[in-house]
Amino acid sequence: QVHLLESGGGLVQAGGSLRLSCAGSGRAINSYTMAWFRQAPGKEREFVAAISWSGSSTYYADSVKGRFTISRDNAENTVYLQMSSLKPEDTAVYCCAADGRYYRTLGPVQVRGSQYAYWGQGTQVTVSS
Repeated sequence: QVHLLESGGGLVQAGGSLRLSCAGSGRAINSYTMAWFRQAPGKEREFVAAISWSGSSTYYADSVKGRFTISRDNAENTVYLQMSSLKPEDTAVYCCAADGRYYRTLGPVQVRGSQYAYWGQGTQVTVSS
């Protein structure tokens, strides 16, 4: 079983930055594709970014491309989301997710939440205008 714990959320002004962390425990996550999703009030959950198990490949939603960077430290069993140039429309609960299948190649299918077996509880990000 994999447990994921997000941290780093908070309140920030538009144009500011935040760094989210997702720490894995219970079982190492270094063999899994990892992703960040977000859900704003009254909206469906949406894909934000994903990273391959090795960290060599990344994939971003168009809405965050060029502003957000996903990375991982497999030695620390942690995945990060560096968010810059934040906008009010980035306000949401951000959750990390682990694929659960070993050494998968990162591809477009992994924007779907159904591809992920393990989820964290989420951390709130609020961007004020």
